[in-house]
Amino acid sequence: MPEQLGKPMLRKEDPALLSGRGRYADDLPIPVGTLHAHVIRSPHAHADIVRIDADEAVAQDGVWAVITGEDARKLSDPFLAAVKAPVQQWTLAVERVRYVGEPVALVVAESRYLAEDAAERVTIKYKPRDVVLDPVAACKSSAPLLHPDAGTNEISVRDFRYGDPDAAFARADRRIAMTVPFPRLSFTPIECYVVVAQHNAAENSYDVLANFQGPFSMHPVMARALRVPGPKLRLRIPPDSGGSFGIKLSIFPYIVLIALAARITGRPVKWTEDRIEHLVAASSGPNRVTVIEAAVNNDGRILGLRLDQLEDYGAFLRAPMPGPLYRMHGAITGAYDIGNVEVTNRVVLTNKMPASLIRGFGGPQLYLALERLMQRIAVELKLEPLAVIRTTLIPAQ
Repeated sequence: MPEQLGKPMLRKEDPALLSGRGRYADDLPIPVGTLHAHVIRSPHAHADIVRIDADEAVAQDGVWAVITGEDARKLSDPFLAAVKAPVQQWTLAVERVRYVGEPVALVVAESRYLAEDAAERVTIKYKPRDVVLDPVAACKSSAPLLHPDAGTNEISVRDFRYGDPDAAFARADRRIAMTVPFPRLSFTPIECYVVVAQHNAAENSYDVLANFQGPFSMHPVMARALRVPGPKLRLRIPPDSGGSFGIKLSIFPYIVLIALAARITGRPVKWTEDRIEHLVAASSGPNRVTVIEAAVNNDGRILGLRLDQLEDYGAFLRAPMPGPLYRMHGAITGAYDIGNVEVTNRVVLTNKMPASLIRGFGGPQLYLALERLMQRIAVELKLEPLAVIRTTLIPAQ
């Protein structure tokens, strides 16, 4: 409001946070009798699960259950994905692991310490498979397949055309192209993931507290995986959050996992992610390889643009992916007045942790390629970079 300009405003949240009185997920009270969970994760980027022997772990005092992918398959469904490809992700690995850190089993005990100790007594035998990490290599027919039913790691290809790019390229003085790789990226919030789940057997309903960002968008995905109607899954969040930057949207597979643990044990179950787990397997922003080409006149004016965007989403297309690839689609030309555009969007899977919506998702991947191309045009035409930019900018109204 104009009348507020220049006037100091009292911030409501600061006193509690600055005095150490914030209420974060791990600070909140839990129900009496709550059990604690520890996730056993894959040390392999790609391998078959030959056998899981949990008998010795289950026999330990204070251990209530060791839950595996077979339990998850009996009691839940794989998560919905935005692309219609036979790529199934369960809350625990089923038959095969596809990235280092993928959850393979869950130990539930009366304390976190007992759960972690019992996890050392779970024997898992793997048969390693070939690994593919490079997105370009993953598109080749000779690449190891992550999901055999899909028949390819390049699970989605969509083409878009606006204006007449062929005519623009035909009449241009020059064609200038380059390949721009964008690396994976991530954020590390101060607070890691926390989930506390309860199951009401009489109503077959779940009550979950989690420091989850995006409870409304992902609620149908989690409810469907748990095989309950939406109203049977209640999600609650703590009053304060120790950071997210988008990465806490990826808690949702663990919400389903801990909810299943509560159902299996008949007790409330809590899981708190530690820092190593977060760094290894939480989530990351997708890496992208962009082949970008401009139809350019000698004065630097861009007449047309072509982009081939190959985005690497890791081992699974975790909902709501491929968000970064399409969020910026309406701004594909950035601040530039380019009416003739051809875009190919390609989604590829590799043996990396799944990707998520990291801060500003999709923007850095696009703008790095676009602005590097503008610089390249200036270099090749021996023009001032700002002059090239001004030539094609959308005019002020």
